[in-house]
Amino acid sequence: MSDSDAQANPKNDPANPELKSNRRNFIKTGALGAGAAAAMSLPSSLNAQVPDKPANTWPGPKTESNPYGKRPGGGISLPDYFKPWPAIKNNNFYMPGMEILPKNEMRISFLGSTPWPPTRLQSGTSILVELGNGTAQPRRFFFDMGNGSIRNAIAMQVPAPLINDVFLTHLHADHFADLPYMYPFRAFAGGFEPLRVYGPSGRTPELGTKHMIKHMREMNRWHEENFHACPVGDGFEIEVTEFDWKQRNGIVYDKDGVKVRSWPRSHVKDGAVAYRLDWEDADLSFVFTGDGRPDELSAKYGKGADVFVSEGTIDAPTLSAMKLGAPSELWEYTIDIFHTMYYAAGYLFKQTQPRMAAICHYEWTGDALAAESVAEVRANWDGLFMFGGPDVQVINVSKDAIWAREAALSDGAAPAAMDPRWLLKPGEPLPETMSLPTPTMPREMQQEQFVRDLEIDPKLYYPEDVYRKPVQKWPGVTLNPREMLAARGIKVDS
Repeated sequence: MSDSDAQANPKNDPANPELKSNRRNFIKTGALGAGAAAAMSLPSSLNAQVPDKPANTWPGPKTESNPYGKRPGGGISLPDYFKPWPAIKNNNFYMPGMEILPKNEMRISFLGSTPWPPTRLQSGTSILVELGNGTAQPRRFFFDMGNGSIRNAIAMQVPAPLINDVFLTHLHADHFADLPYMYPFRAFAGGFEPLRVYGPSGRTPELGTKHMIKHMREMNRWHEENFHACPVGDGFEIEVTEFDWKQRNGIVYDKDGVKVRSWPRSHVKDGAVAYRLDWEDADLSFVFTGDGRPDELSAKYGKGADVFVSEGTIDAPTLSAMKLGAPSELWEYTIDIFHTMYYAAGYLFKQTQPRMAAICHYEWTGDALAAESVAEVRANWDGLFMFGGPDVQVINVSKDAIWAREAALSDGAAPAAMDPRWLLKPGEPLPETMSLPTPTMPREMQQEQFVRDLEIDPKLYYPEDVYRKPVQKWPGVTLNPREMLAARGIKVDS
């Protein structure tokens, strides 16, 4: 495939007057801010206030500090398509499990948004892209799986058995650290089918995704064998699709109207890539640059994306040195060989003209540097913009509108309730009964008898009225899926 064949046509190309702006006015233009703060203040009745006009045609004077003119609600960088619609049940917060994602609508959730240091507000980088099908379980694609991000995926009511199709941008730990933690527990939780992982090759086979996955499983051998005392089926198997890191807009995934393409990125070591997902049926697209220096290929292949997500780093080395103690030259060196500073992210946004631009993989430093961060982006970009953190920020995308909110998540355990339909293959009818896989390594195969002999007799700690005989041999478990669903008030056609 040639480079030109794979390019998308720009969409919603906003007017971009060449206006001179000073630094103070860049700060004034603002952004949706941390967690789309500006979006949160707009009224729920915005649909009724916004007439059917193309973007950037609102009447009103255009000034140096307001390149757009008059806006509904007063936001100077909020286009008319930034508005909620009926499928959005709460305009201020995304409530996991409370919204069915309609057909032809996309939802993007930033499950993690920082490289280092991890904080209570930000986990390692991970972006969940969901494609609506009108059911409670949309199609899902995970871009990276950084440290702590699975906690947010579970809190977002993503069923553990349905976590699949993980696309790695590169093999830095902050982009895949939750993968060795997630996959064995996914199998334990009912993910009995193999996990699918996609990732780039390296300059040598030992530096590619396949090699990493192979040795990740070797590292987890004790864990895998231990969990084989439980029903896990083929859930520990990992199907790796490793592609040439050098390919330019080459197809990585092509199934059921969804294509994912990749191109190389400059991130010190060969083997880092960016991704673009195109959903043909809905004519919607998503780009994630992964990590790297600002590059021509991202500007070329990212054109016209509905949502373009870049990594970002504030270019304030002197201030970083004062706050963290390391020499400013260290920060300059790190930025200049590894990363995209906010100025450059804004430049990429200007080149690609997305309907929504966002920055992920950044350190949220709080209000002290928020204005400086926004100012650097606004030096080149005056369109719709937000930061992908603190976790979890959610963007809903349709052909007509875009809306951003923060997710309202529980601090406690809040996994989605078990649904036997998760255990079915696509298109498979619901059977009358379902048997769980038989464990292949009971504990008698893994443990010396004397260790079990040292266990305390349960009769010594159970009260007599609650004592039950321990179940220590696999009993064989058969489910009645209709009864399980009926107990939750869910009716299924016979």
